[in-house]
Amino acid sequence: MKNYDIIIIGGGPAGLTAGIYATRYNLSNLVVTKEIGGMTLEAPEVCNYPSEKSITGFKLIEKIKDNLISLGGEIKQDEVEDVKKLDKDFLLTLESSDKIKAKSIILATGTKKRSLNLKNEKKYLGKGVSYCVTCDGAFFKDKKVAVIGGSDSAGASAVHLSNIAKEVYIIYRGNKLRANPGWKQEIEHNKNIKVLYNTNVLELRGDPMLESVVLDKPYKGEEVFELDGLFIEIGAIPITSLFKDIQIKTNNKNYVMIDEDQSTNIAGVFAAGDVTNGSNGLRQIITACSEGAISVDSAFKYLRAGI
Repeated sequence: MKNYDIIIIGGGPAGLTAGIYATRYNLSNLVVTKEIGGMTLEAPEVCNYPSEKSITGFKLIEKIKDNLISLGGEIKQDEVEDVKKLDKDFLLTLESSDKIKAKSIILATGTKKRSLNLKNEKKYLGKGVSYCVTCDGAFFKDKKVAVIGGSDSAGASAVHLSNIAKEVYIIYRGNKLRANPGWKQEIEHNKNIKVLYNTNVLELRGDPMLESVVLDKPYKGEEVFELDGLFIEIGAIPITSLFKDIQIKTNNKNYVMIDEDQSTNIAGVFAAGDVTNGSNGLRQIITACSEGAISVDSAFKYLRAGI
């Protein structure tokens, strides 16, 4: 059973950047992830990453991954099912039944999309309901679609869809969008996008495909709103269930609590990226990369102190 200096759990920007830094620090390391890229893969356009004017999330992840591989970094596409604290090390059991040891761990598991929790939501998944514009947007050419949410991801999704669909609506429960000024400006000047403020979706209808939604506020006198597609962008939930057994401390929103050096309350365990309460809550690709780099530097100092 191989014992690594660092096991990095998660293959999004934080995890891949941690792998790059760990490799350059000459620390034996392994990135374990079911899917390389995480939620960044779903970004239709990234236009605030310093080296790129505009790039898809998929292409940006490919660049970061290629950098890691070129340095000799190692990625194992598997899923960590269990983490146990031993006397000095950590024992990780993978979905494949493989077991590996690590002197330190970096948690970079990220987040998953939040659902509406409506009665028929799962029934319509892939039949008009989607959580990924990049994955499914092309299926709605010249159709009528809506995006639920008011954040950056909702704004980016709506703008992307406006180049594909005939009509795009943003359905948002608030009275003004929370997206950054850049996305707001694009939405305001896009004749193909309309925003329905102070509005919630109560029900999904159609057989077998989604055909309409029921709103809690009439639009043009009608509460039943006909749609071909509905994209849900209402935030994310940190993926932390794996860490409960080693008693990683989380806040009231279930994000991993970290100190300024990315350390957690468990010695030898660090965390980076969207799963943490760090970076002043600014969960961006660049802050995930930053936290990934800091976590490796801190792990390096931790390991060196133990030698």
